[in-house]
Amino acid sequence: MEHQQRSQGRLSPSSDTEDIVALLAPRLVHFAGVARTEHVTRAAQELQVPQSTLSRSLVRLEQDLGVDLFARHGRTLSLTPAGRAFLVSVERALAEIERAADEVRADADPATGKVAFGFLHTMGAETVPGLLHAFRADHPRIRFSLVQNHGDAMLEGLRAGELDLCLTSPVPDAPDLVARRLDEQKLRLVVPADHRLAGRRRIRLAEAADETFVTLEPGYGLRRITDALCAEAGFRPRVAFEGEEAETLRGLVAAGLGVALLPPPAVPRPEVVELTVTSPRAAREIGVAWLAERPDTPPVTAFKRFLLSRRGRLLPD
Repeated sequence: MEHQQRSQGRLSPSSDTEDIVALLAPRLVHFAGVARTEHVTRAAQELQVPQSTLSRSLVRLEQDLGVDLFARHGRTLSLTPAGRAFLVSVERALAEIERAADEVRADADPATGKVAFGFLHTMGAETVPGLLHAFRADHPRIRFSLVQNHGDAMLEGLRAGELDLCLTSPVPDAPDLVARRLDEQKLRLVVPADHRLAGRRRIRLAEAADETFVTLEPGYGLRRITDALCAEAGFRPRVAFEGEEAETLRGLVAAGLGVALLPPPAVPRPEVVELTVTSPRAAREIGVAWLAERPDTPPVTAFKRFLLSRRGRLLPD
């Protein structure tokens, strides 16, 4: 039987792609099964569908495409040139679907699944490694996809489905998110070791009103907190440098470029002095956030429960 272009195809070249996929997808497995066996009866047995259902599916597929995919010889069929070309793409698509299905099932496995977890740069040296070590004592095979970023970027990641959970500060307040406060971290005024204030242990932030500050870039939670604390102390900080990492700022303070409000370092630096701020109260809340009404996989549920169990003891001593 020669290949012929069908005149009554249901799909035109201008058909919407989503409509085409929705119409064709259920029939592609049937097509691939018959193409493998070149026999409707054997394909129906392998696919465990009634032969009549399979035959109708093939006819409708050809009608949808407006192309003959098979040459028929009784119960035996052979692929037309169009059918052979179509089979290559169908097998590739079905293999990709199978791979994707295997991947999402693996990621949701309670014992070996995956958690996409975001955290602040300042949590990366000690806090997060300690949390993962403690969690994996009871869940040794759960995998993590880790993202280190500033708070706004991580909230965007939650909304885009790229993250399951994130540790962030300030604790967000948004209708599409769920957030829980876990701990509080004191901030210190960091000055160079040879600074005029270096001999002090405590300071009111207003005493640093004339200093030059080095800060994180706008959009970072710690930058918003710094600006708010300085405003509460009665001044707007003069900013000499805006960076992306707290330890970079600490290094710039050591080099004499300015002072900074920062959380405690993972490793103390002798080139700087860290002063307790007595007024206003200088601290930031650390919380965990996730997207409201999104179902959790078992690994995400387990890690979320673990984080919530660490309230008040999230941060290293």
